Amino acid sequence: MVNNEIPLGIMDNLAQSFGVTVPALKLLLGIIAGYPFALTYRKYIFNQSEQKQCFYLIACGLTIGFWNYGYGMFHCVLSILVTYAFIHLLKGIVMISVVFAFNFIYLLAGYFYSSTDSYDITWTMPYCILVLKLIGVAFDVYDGARPKEKLSSDALKTALSEPPSLLQMLGHSLFPSACLVGPQFSMRRFLDFTGGKFHFMGPNGEFLPPDSAKWAAVRFCMGVFYVGLFQILSLFVYDDLIISEEFASMSFIKRMLMLGVWGRYIMYKYISCWLLAEGACVLFGISYSGEDGGVKKWDGVENIKLSVFENSTEFNHYIMSFNVNTNQWVAQHIYKRLKFLGNRYYSQGGVLLFLAVWHGLHTGYYLTFLHEFIVIYTERDLQSIIKSSETLTAFFGHPVVKSGMHILLRLYTFVFMGWFLLPFTYLQFPKYWRAFSNCSYIGFLVFYLWPVLYRPILRKVIKKKKSA
Repeated sequence: MVNNEIPLGIMDNLAQSFGVTVPALKLLLGIIAGYPFALTYRKYIFNQSEQKQCFYLIACGLTIGFWNYGYGMFHCVLSILVTYAFIHLLKGIVMISVVFAFNFIYLLAGYFYSSTDSYDITWTMPYCILVLKLIGVAFDVYDGARPKEKLSSDALKTALSEPPSLLQMLGHSLFPSACLVGPQFSMRRFLDFTGGKFHFMGPNGEFLPPDSAKWAAVRFCMGVFYVGLFQILSLFVYDDLIISEEFASMSFIKRMLMLGVWGRYIMYKYISCWLLAEGACVLFGISYSGEDGGVKKWDGVENIKLSVFENSTEFNHYIMSFNVNTNQWVAQHIYKRLKFLGNRYYSQGGVLLFLAVWHGLHTGYYLTFLHEFIVIYTERDLQSIIKSSETLTAFFGHPVVKSGMHILLRLYTFVFMGWFLLPFTYLQFPKYWRAFSNCSYIGFLVFYLWPVLYRPILRKVIKKKKSA
């Protein structure tokens, strides 16, 4: 009997044993590769010249990039070179506009030609991280040429008095522990790092590497822990669970609870990668954020605030704790620069549209960020109504009610985070609309009816109470 099966390679076998795809496994190994590169840096490179440090970081970043995406990394290198030329040849608003337009058009073209109907791990993944870095450098160079009194406090910290060199651009863009999934950090932080500002002197006056190994180990262990949680949850849920007949046949209560578990399963994929990447950044030492009571802090590139995330009682807590560095980047470079619109909601809408386009062309991304706008608007509006009513404030301030509400709100955020992620995960309209149907359109009934139904009713009830 002839065996016509094609023998599987090592990566294929490993991927099958972990229940993931080969690109996903290579991505995880690429993130973990940041640790040996960081150890080598601490041992041999940290006290070398800035040029030698940049050469080392570039070599490591390219190695990781080519391991994951092969010649697709040339797209990233090309964009770095072109952006470098624009920053040095152009000035002011023209420079910002050209850098912004070039990188976004290139990214969207990449999405158009390489994306499928599911979440893709291709060269566009590191490139979408790179786009923010390159646009951020352009903004920082632009801010460096402006009067200081016109800059925000954030811009003052990151402004560059002169454009970076090509080595600095490449080293910052290809930083080995941040080039695949982030975290974002400014060119100013990178220059302080390669300039030795995050290192320290030993008792005998010797130059020592960053004192960050213990915190790096903590974040690494947390990353491994969340990888473990993800694997455990994968025994009960899977990506396509919500659009399955199995899910549709469950009772309403069970569907809502499973929706919450599925949402955690999806989120833990991102959290575990961010923790592992952050741990490698900490080991390099680029995460230094000052001292607190004489103790050095290493949370400067923290991308997930676990205590806030795991104890969320409103969706704003998720926003504050999830993908922190990207949110900070968007707040500094997009939200604050849209003040000329004169309306907070217009600025928020502009930010969410930017994020949707940045993520890709699938309609699911745009609906996800529309969800975010509606959910945050609903929560803030409800909170404002409660604060404006003495009766409601007193009622919800009662210790017993407060304790009960805390439990309900924890359950609310747990369940609806799953609903929130449906279009982000399924991307295509037929899939995520089936998911909404299987979830009884619960999110639309709760949030989208708020401004047209629930809010007017609540206002009338409060008004009657006051008049009585």
